Amino acid sequence: MKNIVILGAGLMQRPAIQSAKNLGLHTIVVDADPKAVCIPLADEFFQIDLKDKEGILELCTRLKNSPDGLEGVFTAGTDFSASVSYVCQKLGLPAHSFEAATNASIKTQMRACFEKNGVPSPKFIRAGKEDISPELLETVLSKMDFPFVVKPVDNMGARGCRMVRTKEEFLPAVTIASKNSCTGYAIIEEYMDGPEFSIDALVYNGKFIVTGFAIRHIKYEPYFIEIGHTMPADIPQKMHGQLISVFALGAKAEGLTCGAAKADIKYTKKGPMIGEIAARLSGGYMSGWTYPYASDLNLTEQGILIATGNKPEKLISKAVPVSYTPSELCKNLPAPYELFEVPCLRTSAERAWMSIPGTVEYIENIQDFTDQAVRDVLPRATVSIGCDVDFPRNNVEKCGNIIAVSNNREIAIKAAEDAVSNVFITLKPNNPKTDSYLKGNEEADENAFPPYAFFKLNNEQRCCLDILLDIPENAKTQDYIPDFLQTADVCNLTDWNFNTIRQTAQKFDILRPKHPALDSSGFWSSLLRGGLQGAVYYSDSKLAGPDTKLVGPEPVEGKK
Repeated sequence: MKNIVILGAGLMQRPAIQSAKNLGLHTIVVDADPKAVCIPLADEFFQIDLKDKEGILELCTRLKNSPDGLEGVFTAGTDFSASVSYVCQKLGLPAHSFEAATNASIKTQMRACFEKNGVPSPKFIRAGKEDISPELLETVLSKMDFPFVVKPVDNMGARGCRMVRTKEEFLPAVTIASKNSCTGYAIIEEYMDGPEFSIDALVYNGKFIVTGFAIRHIKYEPYFIEIGHTMPADIPQKMHGQLISVFALGAKAEGLTCGAAKADIKYTKKGPMIGEIAARLSGGYMSGWTYPYASDLNLTEQGILIATGNKPEKLISKAVPVSYTPSELCKNLPAPYELFEVPCLRTSAERAWMSIPGTVEYIENIQDFTDQAVRDVLPRATVSIGCDVDFPRNNVEKCGNIIAVSNNREIAIKAAEDAVSNVFITLKPNNPKTDSYLKGNEEADENAFPPYAFFKLNNEQRCCLDILLDIPENAKTQDYIPDFLQTADVCNLTDWNFNTIRQTAQKFDILRPKHPALDSSGFWSSLLRGGLQGAVYYSDSKLAGPDTKLVGPEPVEGKK
């Protein structure tokens, strides 16, 4: 059996390992973590840090000189496409050049490539740890206005990435971003306002073939938390063509010629502007899950065929031409490649579920997933009984994901969101972190974060709650919803897990049919702040004992 080396043995690399085995390849995975979840799926495992290019090269050189040889090196959903290209360039294997992969890995180099070639992207400034000072902010404000974005130059998953809206938020943001960078550098760039799209492509023999075009659902400033994506993006044809065209221009500017490309692009009032283009297939369940479900094309398999010097026949046979449609910002640039797309046949909807701060006591499903559209329920291995959870500040801190697929777009979306709404994480009572969150406490540089599940009470609404009688022991809370929470402008609000206030009360009644008498003010304010978790936590904390310090709204001025 011919050998292939796959960088990474996490869940995002499972499709690569399985696809390589389906192609009859001997799979050798490399990861720094000897307990990585997908190691058992591979034929062999070597513990090597993915940053260690020389260590990976030594292994691959040995394999290439062995009787079975080495067909290729591949990764998907990692930060280490440059390590792949370094090894492949040294050994004469198919891949993007090391220079191109580095351009696609280091955001400042990426931005410089775009700027040099006239590809629309935001203004930027690079900052190292030694640059962090009040004077740095003056330099930034001379080039761009609030809000702007700070992120590490070389990380993925939105780690260390956030919006900066005020002077008070700036220095903490740059400090955190630089700490999340392998090289210690942050990039500060203009904020691009507009819908965001994630697009995958494969570059092969001068052809740029789009293989997945999703709209990303981003929320919760100052962070950029993707609560899910829907594929295909439902947008006008002109916008669709402009986004693909600017993606191809950016990939060409970086020098990508052989393998995968993945873009995050915003459609601003000026037209498409590139957030980033990486030299790999996407993570976030897109390239390995939602796109294959929607298109019937195993994208990862086709990427591996290119990486092993073979013709991706299914990719080519399914690809249809796309017209080059540059926007006004780049209208004079020539077409960089022949443009194609393998379109979707149905809709895939991926949605995430999240938790408020606390410690996991147990996890359960409120209702079984009976909808046949639900394809995958994917809890994160890091979220388990006894572990601490928090509201996510990046895309690796979410608690899990649901994927639903249907020929009908609305059915796919509803199935995914309904499934997310029925996943429940019980938090241990009497936890200072949870209490602090439910009281509405915030860090000085995180105004309005973590968010409210529904909304923050004003003084009039707090007064309304204060005069309500207690909810009797074991009574159904859905029968005691205050009038102001049932008005037309409130009743259709949903929290991050897609529950309305009434659905939240109904699910509380399922989870806690037996509960102590509940102070209405404390219960409903906890629900509005923390959703179903907040309501259950409030009840469980009261049940824990008479000396428990209960959470609730701060007293209205002048009231006892």
